[in-house]
Amino acid sequence: MLIDDLTNEGLVSKLGTRWHGVSDQVMGGISEATVSHGVIGGRPSLRMTGDVRLENDGGFIQAALDLAPSGETIDASTFTGVRIVVRGNGEKYSIHLRTPDNFRPWQSYRAHFTAGSDWETIDLPFATFVPYRLETPLNTTRLRRIGLVAIGRAFYADLVVSELGFYR
Repeated sequence: MLIDDLTNEGLVSKLGTRWHGVSDQVMGGISEATVSHGVIGGRPSLRMTGDVRLENDGGFIQAALDLAPSGETIDASTFTGVRIVVRGNGEKYSIHLRTPDNFRPWQSYRAHFTAGSDWETIDLPFATFVPYRLETPLNTTRLRRIGLVAIGRAFYADLVVSELGFYR
């Protein structure tokens, strides 16, 4: 199931929802994020760049996408995991999934990957997503949001995504 092929210059996904940037500034941090559309390496892409800073208990930037309008959820239980076509600056990044079980803003289900300088297709099975600061296992019948995240250490993030979806 294709979530987005990043062909819409306004960053509206194939699901009809819009990508947006979020940083730790929502909680007093000073990290800065830029989320933009462009053609990179010949592919329409979303690019997330910015400095991840740890001051003021900060430490993240994110490109986030609601998977359905108005806080609704989608059922991805017939799929095996998340597929992403990506390149970057050799740093470690994360995909965060959220469901209605995530009551606090810092709660999510997380899987990590490294984005090298060449385009690469990365499959992240749902079984590898680890609950962060919650006990409830991931319920793929009720996915609400997906995030591309640079988190946890001070570094310059430069992540480029040309396709995102669920795979069987």
